[in-house]
Amino acid sequence: MKKRSISNILIVILPIILSAVLLYPTYRATQLEKVEKEYFQRASSNSADSMKIMDNFYKLHGEDLESAKKGRLKLGLDLRGGMYVTLEADVLKLVEESANEESKDEIFAQVIEKTKQQTEMSDANTIDIFLKNFDEIARPKKKYLSDYFDFNTSDDLAKAEEQIQDKLRENEAEAIDQAIEVIRNRVDKYGISEPTIQKQGSRRVVLELPGVQDENQMLSLVKTTARLEFKSVNNDQALVKSFFKIDQFLASGGKDFIDNELSKVDSSNVQKDTANVASKAIGDKKANSKSDASNNTKIDSAKLTENKTADTANPYANLSNEEAAKKYMKDHPFTIMFSSRYSQDNKSQAQEIDYSRDIFPEGTYHFMASEDNMKKILVLMKRPEIKNLLPEGSNLFFDAKPMVLKDNNGKDVNYYNFYACKDFQPKLTGEVITDAIATYNQTNNQPVVNMVMNSDGAERWSKITGANIGNRIAVILDDQVYTAPVVQSKITGGSSEITGMENADEAKLLKIVLKSGALKAPVQAAEVRVVGPSLGEDSINSGLKSSIISFFVVILFMIIYYAMGGVVADIALFVNLGLLLGFMAAFDGTLTLPGIAGIILTIGMAVDSNVLIFERIREELHKGRNLQSAVDEGFSKALTAIIDSNLTTFITGVILYFFGTGPIQGFAMTLMMGILATLFTATILSKALVRLFIKPGSNYFNFGQPKEEVATSNVK
Repeated sequence: MKKRSISNILIVILPIILSAVLLYPTYRATQLEKVEKEYFQRASSNSADSMKIMDNFYKLHGEDLESAKKGRLKLGLDLRGGMYVTLEADVLKLVEESANEESKDEIFAQVIEKTKQQTEMSDANTIDIFLKNFDEIARPKKKYLSDYFDFNTSDDLAKAEEQIQDKLRENEAEAIDQAIEVIRNRVDKYGISEPTIQKQGSRRVVLELPGVQDENQMLSLVKTTARLEFKSVNNDQALVKSFFKIDQFLASGGKDFIDNELSKVDSSNVQKDTANVASKAIGDKKANSKSDASNNTKIDSAKLTENKTADTANPYANLSNEEAAKKYMKDHPFTIMFSSRYSQDNKSQAQEIDYSRDIFPEGTYHFMASEDNMKKILVLMKRPEIKNLLPEGSNLFFDAKPMVLKDNNGKDVNYYNFYACKDFQPKLTGEVITDAIATYNQTNNQPVVNMVMNSDGAERWSKITGANIGNRIAVILDDQVYTAPVVQSKITGGSSEITGMENADEAKLLKIVLKSGALKAPVQAAEVRVVGPSLGEDSINSGLKSSIISFFVVILFMIIYYAMGGVVADIALFVNLGLLLGFMAAFDGTLTLPGIAGIILTIGMAVDSNVLIFERIREELHKGRNLQSAVDEGFSKALTAIIDSNLTTFITGVILYFFGTGPIQGFAMTLMMGILATLFTATILSKALVRLFIKPGSNYFNFGQPKEEVATSNVK
């Protein structure tokens, strides 16, 4: 009996604890955002110390706030406010451009025109519509796909037609993947938190951008043609000498320069810890006084002072280790933000360097910065005073993909390699690429990407690779480096193999990037909706009010009608909602207005299961069974009906989720999670509660049965 009581207590307590743990980040984020708002108000009313006030907040709560935001329950646009955009890719334009220009005729134009009319009126697959119209218009006139498209197909006509159809479908899928990759890259750079970008149907991309109000600016951002470029990497002696000069410039009054510059940065576009650059770069001992492979700093105070008696030119001579470290941080506010490593070439092992003296050997240098410091460096590079100190024609570009390393506290931190790149003359851009294929090297079975250029690109590529053997060439899309391979030999013919990818997914991504020199399927805004924050706040208030009213009406009814049984059902209902919201937060779900409707429906279904159980228990008591037997029989016999009703509703939710869009999916997701929580709370947790409420040896529990049955059950 005691073991049974402990198991029942655990069944009740563990879900409550789990709900609390899952929902704590939501509570914590809400509290910290209130504190952040208070700091902002103080900073705006005290302009002289505004930077210091905000720095204090991010030092105390910055990491905690970011961590809480990642785990909290997210609000949809209808609750939070922002911008909802549906972009439609012009796949038909891609089909037109894929056809041979000299082969196009009036028949082909008729097929295109009819396809255009039908796609404007239908959401069906564009390639399916095109092929259907081609069969109806062109084939009766003895025209074939191979007459218009040259994809290096088979000589067999039937097989060639099939291959062309497959290639058109592949190009369509790649065009959408390409558009998603380019848009995601730009949205991330814009600084929008918690964006949602997903494919819808065969030619649409749906964007949900919380907090965005400038409709024109955002549409311009996502519709602008991408720019793919090839640039030479010059991480050399001249670059590190320029970094040394930047250190000198910032050290001689540079703290005020950094503070003044970062005070102009729009906090919506750059994460707020960017404003902390002065303290991080110059005075943050905790972040910058240690030296290991995963840290951004390079201070080894023992090395700085080990020769202090022999080397009179050593600026750290006669200083203690701590004093030497402090002086180094003060003297090198720029290079303290990243790791600098040197090797004689791209193959030998790199060694850490420091900037204590302007003595740097010739060779190849490698640079790496954390995500926070990357943003600070990019802000500084916007200033002509800083940028002009770089070698002529150079700009800094960071990797698009981070490396995840452990910091000194064992926490995962994103680190980015960066490069100083110069344009080739003449420039080489993505327009010269005719194809890119992700495949495997037949020798070592490693993923590679085969890149093919047109004749103009092949000629320039041959000259460029011939002049850069042993050097890196960066592939840059929208100012982010996707790969920087070392040129092994002069490449003629325009066909190149790019190696060094970790897996097939990375090779596929590079293939998409290489084909993103220009969006071959232009995107147009099919639908744009902007929800203001005040409307979102009204929606939250209305949704909460309706949920609370329905919740308490149900609670009151259950207590009045089922007495103590109603109390059990109400406790289970509280746990049910806690689990539902907790799992939505844990699985990155988004709460929307339709989602709130799903929660209200879940409330009704949850108590409906208890109604079935309690009514069955009352029937068994009416037949004369003792209490324990009636309870066991009630839960057992009602289980089939509960599973049947919830399962059919769950199937409906699955159908709505996979075939619905946006708001309908939000409703379906909430409904399905609510059903799963209901099955647990109604059949397992409720039974545990009833057993806990029934005292040992007692044969009395009021499920709202008539008084004479209560008295009868009490003496049985």
